Amino acid sequence: MDLGLEGKVAVVNGASQGIGFAIARTLAGEGARVAVSGRREPALDAAVDDITRTTGGELHAIPGDIRRARDCERIVAGAVARFGGLDILVNNDGAPPLGSFLEFDDEAWRRAVDRNLMSVVRCIRAAAPHMKARGAGSIVNITALSAIQPIAGFGLSVATWAGVIGLAKTLSRELAPEITVNTLAPGLIDTPRMRLVAEQSPDEMNGLIGDIPLGRLGDADEVAATVAFLASPRGRYITGTMLAVDGGLSRATF
Repeated sequence: MDLGLEGKVAVVNGASQGIGFAIARTLAGEGARVAVSGRREPALDAAVDDITRTTGGELHAIPGDIRRARDCERIVAGAVARFGGLDILVNNDGAPPLGSFLEFDDEAWRRAVDRNLMSVVRCIRAAAPHMKARGAGSIVNITALSAIQPIAGFGLSVATWAGVIGLAKTLSRELAPEITVNTLAPGLIDTPRMRLVAEQSPDEMNGLIGDIPLGRLGDADEVAATVAFLASPRGRYITGTMLAVDGGLSRATF
């Protein structure tokens, strides 16, 4: 299936590894021109080299920290300056530390809000005008299944990603009809982040893995394929959706 992404311009945050890397590679493989961001410049450059070699796509690395307002603006501006516009924004990053609620002070909460929620606010605020100027655009936010099926110790992530889900639903109405806004909640995906969580909470993670109906961990490329569809003209009638990509792990009925 041709997704119609040839020549589209995308920004993918947190693209040096894991799900973000897979998304950038998939979009580039579909013919999109992709600006990738990440905090660690050497890892980001290595990701660009890898994706360029394997897809032949056109990529542009913009090192930056989306926890900072000025970097959110600079990443979007850099993509527009390089490629002449913007069609797709993928809000993706790591996650705040794990731990019990009573361990975290106001500063930990402030950092979590900047990382998970305000980065999305700021990137969308910078990107939306460029998308509207082109008459169409797609925003996809990456959260996690814990945002809708909470796990003890994930409070910083759950609370801030819940804000992203609510914001996305609101913006799906405010930014329509030009821009679609959707949110993915990946389940247990085989990434460096998931392996770290498994090390910190092995018993709980083993129990969760055993409860996946499809019987295995997800692959980052499977999340990336879902993003590519939602970001493409093929997915233009889907907006305001929160979609679990979790092998059936969620027990919610909607």
